[in-house]
Amino acid sequence: MKKYCALLCLGLLTGCVSVAQHAGWDQVPKILARISAPKIPDRDFDIVQFGAVADGKTDASPALTQAIAACAKAGGGRVVVPAGEFLTGPIHLRSNMALHLAATNSVLKFSTDTKRYLPVVFTRFEGIECYNYSPLIYAFGQTNIALTGLGTIDGQAEESNWLAWKGRKGPAAGTQKAARARLDKMNNEGTPVSQRIFGEGDFLRPPFVEFNLCRNVLIEGIKIRRSPMWELHPLLCTNVIVRGVDINSHGANNDGCDPESCADVLIEKCIFDTGDDCIAIKSGRNADGRRVGVPSQNIIIRDCTMRDGHGGTTIGSEISGGVKNVFVENCEMSSPDLTCALRLKSNAMRGGVLENIFMRNVNVGVVHDSVLQIDFLYEEGAKGEQKPIARNVVMENIKVAQTPRVLNVRGFPAAIITDVRIYNSVFKQVKKPDQVIEADVKLVNCSLENAQ
Repeated sequence: MKKYCALLCLGLLTGCVSVAQHAGWDQVPKILARISAPKIPDRDFDIVQFGAVADGKTDASPALTQAIAACAKAGGGRVVVPAGEFLTGPIHLRSNMALHLAATNSVLKFSTDTKRYLPVVFTRFEGIECYNYSPLIYAFGQTNIALTGLGTIDGQAEESNWLAWKGRKGPAAGTQKAARARLDKMNNEGTPVSQRIFGEGDFLRPPFVEFNLCRNVLIEGIKIRRSPMWELHPLLCTNVIVRGVDINSHGANNDGCDPESCADVLIEKCIFDTGDDCIAIKSGRNADGRRVGVPSQNIIIRDCTMRDGHGGTTIGSEISGGVKNVFVENCEMSSPDLTCALRLKSNAMRGGVLENIFMRNVNVGVVHDSVLQIDFLYEEGAKGEQKPIARNVVMENIKVAQTPRVLNVRGFPAAIITDVRIYNSVFKQVKKPDQVIEADVKLVNCSLENAQ
């Protein structure tokens, strides 16, 4: 058993360390006071009453469209999906409205006919503004919006349809590679967003659920399966609750929840079992992130379970608009396919200030790479003019049963990684030395037990 202790101030530091550990958490009650569920009128619009057939084959889109229109005309309410399996295309929600899956066996299966997700809508693809295929469930510029219930939304994404566009497995009619490079070029050259039009033939996958420029958002209770890409994508939203959601989707880029350029967000009591990051906080990529200039801030993550994924909680890599005030607590994380518990990633093309990141009281069974990963050599690495900054990153009372190493931190001389501290934590079955490059990281009152 090895014991590591670093002194952060002169003299006897018990009081000093305590203040440093807890100062950031004082903000949490104020943030929570600003977060509340949307007010949805107490009116129900059952899609069966508008002609939907629960056979999993008959297209329920006309019935859903009519139910949504009637709900909006009445001033809002719940569009109800009852027990049974319903096939649909994209669903666009409006203000004062909840899409509600009423029973545990209420299922919405989404068509894999990609032409149905046209015409294009305003969105972001990997942090870059553009017009692209509609997300499967979408709302733009709405207030009081919800996706709730006990049932399942199933994107039916497989390597034979949406997922083939990533180009990672087997033959495909086309892949995203050329369009992704063209969009990146448009971003870096400042092409007006109105000219960034993508769709059929470009193979850029949409997220499953995107609420874009919305206020007062609730996503609660549902199960999400087989997403084309990111599962939940609140974008430029304020006052967001994601609660009790069960996500199991292992396709390419299947992030669980990606709040992007959002403020006042609560993610709690969710299960994440994903093909990419469980939670990935973002704020736009490269020039777009700096042009729009809206950080992600005041985000609380608590009482969640993270299984497979690249990171339990990740910040980046599309983080050019910055992030501040992230609080993660009382989570359970464990999988041999979970890369790390906390992951920060950027580079000299993306930049961004990542500050005031706090994690405490997290139990980690096993991770694949490390407990804390900060990677500023991600993708383009040091090749760029931006200066990524990570500062005031604090982890406390992290208990880890098995990890290859505690730290995998990679900076470069022009970047800043400073004031990164881990307090009062226990790391067992550590197999190899930490990697810390161009960074200021301290472990305080932590114990490390090497694997035998």
